[in-house]
Amino acid sequence: MSAPNITPELQWSIEQFYYREARLLDNRQYQTWLGLCSEDISYSMPGRNNLLVDNRERGHESMIEVDRELEGIDSDGCPIRDENYIYLMLRVERSFKINAWAENPPARTRRIIGNVEILDIAGDEYSVVSNFHLHYSRPGARDFFYAGQRRDRLLEVDGDYRIRRREILMDMADVNVPTLGLFL
Repeated sequence: MSAPNITPELQWSIEQFYYREARLLDNRQYQTWLGLCSEDISYSMPGRNNLLVDNRERGHESMIEVDRELEGIDSDGCPIRDENYIYLMLRVERSFKINAWAENPPARTRRIIGNVEILDIAGDEYSVVSNFHLHYSRPGARDFFYAGQRRDRLLEVDGDYRIRRREILMDMADVNVPTLGLFL
């Protein structure tokens, strides 16, 4: 089922927004990237449980739905990230401090964004899901691969978009990567 009023031009426009965002992050242009965020942004990454299937729900999609695995703001669990604009701004500023030794030398990243789907349109807001692959490489260290889904609310502002809400669902069953402090 597709949302009403989705034109090829709108789909292209939103995809271009995501490609530009990936380029800015891969080029370490974090201050410019922050300009793509709405000042009322909610940026979260729920933890994920590795739940066993409830056989009492056999035959229903709820038996294996992803949302059952999430530990976030609206659950009893603890999200990995739960940030607003101020926290994101502090993280951006921190990356330029002389004592930001954890990223010295800086990691090399490459984001591939795909499966961009507009789910809903409500006025000037768009509900969009997209998938990502991120390759992470640091000199002298092993390379890592990140994958997941982003559930966004984009706000249209003057013909461009701002990220108002981002929920990041990591695909990993166990956290075996060097950092979850990347902007995803």
